[in-house]
Amino acid sequence: MKDSIKVGLGFGVTSGIITTLGLMVGLHSGTHSVLAIIGGVLTIAIADAFSDSLGVHISREFENKTQKKDIWEATATTFFSKFFMALLFIIPILFFELSLAVKISIFMGLSLLAIFSYIIAKEKKAKPLPIIIKHVSIATVVIIISQLVGTLIRSHFV
Repeated sequence: MKDSIKVGLGFGVTSGIITTLGLMVGLHSGTHSVLAIIGGVLTIAIADAFSDSLGVHISREFENKTQKKDIWEATATTFFSKFFMALLFIIPILFFELSLAVKISIFMGLSLLAIFSYIIAKEKKAKPLPIIIKHVSIATVVIIISQLVGTLIRSHFV
């Protein structure tokens, strides 16, 4: 797999999972609103996917070592992986009660992150477990902080 595709996938998949889960958990604990969560996830899928892909694009341009085609491959891969990863989290919301859907999304997201981390470790010929633990732990911290912020906002403004 080309480096430009790896850059886009690595950034898009990871950001898509962690950002979307943080948003979902924070909005759920703060609002308990299906509408707010779906709107937030769609916003992440569109605005944040464009933002992240532009960030990758500019970062790759700034390196001044990458060919134009590779820059655009990384840009497009980042956008589409982030976009579709974020949209994936709407599926549980459409089929389950909101609290259960958020729990399913957390399980699904952390599982996907663990699988992706395993693939990264194998690609690097490294031990998978430390990499999986590191990545899932960071995502878990984001989820916990988002939960606390949502709860704090709800308790002070509702």
